[in-house]
Amino acid sequence: MTEDTAQPRRDRERDPDPPAGKERPIETPLTARFDGIMASPDVPAGAGCVLGSSREGRPVPGYRFGRGPEAVSLLGGCHADEPVGPRLLRRLAGYLAGLDAEDPMLTRHQWWIIPHINPDGERRNAPWQDPDTATYDLGRYLAGKVRELPGDDIEFGFPRDDADPGARPENRAAYDWWRTCDRPFALHASLHGMGFAAGPFFLIDRAWEDRCEALKASCRRRARALGYRLHDVERHGEKGFFRFERGFASRPDSRRMAAHFEALGDSETASRFWPSSMETLRSFGHDTLTLVSEMPLFILPGVGDRPGPPDPVAERWKRRLDGWRHDLSEGAAPDAVSADARKNGLVPMPVRDQMLLQWTFIAAGLRQMRASAS
Repeated sequence: MTEDTAQPRRDRERDPDPPAGKERPIETPLTARFDGIMASPDVPAGAGCVLGSSREGRPVPGYRFGRGPEAVSLLGGCHADEPVGPRLLRRLAGYLAGLDAEDPMLTRHQWWIIPHINPDGERRNAPWQDPDTATYDLGRYLAGKVRELPGDDIEFGFPRDDADPGARPENRAAYDWWRTCDRPFALHASLHGMGFAAGPFFLIDRAWEDRCEALKASCRRRARALGYRLHDVERHGEKGFFRFERGFASRPDSRRMAAHFEALGDSETASRFWPSSMETLRSFGHDTLTLVSEMPLFILPGVGDRPGPPDPVAERWKRRLDGWRHDLSEGAAPDAVSADARKNGLVPMPVRDQMLLQWTFIAAGLRQMRASAS
């Protein structure tokens, strides 16, 4: 969702100790499903339904599986330069499509999945997004990524109410589909990413701040087992980001997004923020646990020793990235930029690790939601 350069080192021994009494990770059978999800093909052609069309007329597909009491909404692709969430959700849809009807994943849950809500953006970003790559290439990413400007953002483009005519067609299609659910959504996760960060970053509904210790412990443990330090930044509520602790913060908020641009004197952009998917699901009248994953495509070494800004190491990396962008604009080959980045220690985050952390987040959220309801 962001392209933040405040990043941590993959150095477990320098990672600060967690708060006392908060390291009781939850275990859930869902976490053991990951290998099966990864071994599954993408959702088969013809499965699901077409929810509507994009601005340019491309179909927006959605998939529903299961008949259980817990309705779960999973969304990917709001920012089309963040490709890992859609990759996970397409595999997950394929996995669910192949399960026996009596599998607990289908008898306990009702899955509402939109793997990619932004097919126009996906098309524009296709040149650098090889569908099965293990890591992404920096030069191709910097040369080819395309992102909607603030105020024309699908994540912040959902209808304000049933009669709102101003929302994007992709958002209207998802909204109308969600409204057909015959029960409250227990959990909603919007899978996002970052271009550059210290490591994994997990955003949690602020209404759940005092009810998510087990969720945080599970994500913290998984990240450490994979060798990552968690991202950390202190933004003092800017755009809705309130820091909980290292690696965890509240999710952004459309009203605070608008207020940010108003403060910059840009009332036009501020006026173009509609509710997010997270705000939308909660507006249906239930205490839905809403989550936003933020996995970096690239990890910059030496950043994140303190929750900047300011962070002088991050600023040095930002200047270097700006230099590589300039080189590309002057005709440098993407391969040459990637090679220079490797020499300077830039680390691409493996896609499988990103997916595993996203799935851990979802599974832990389901378990936390259930524990809080008991």
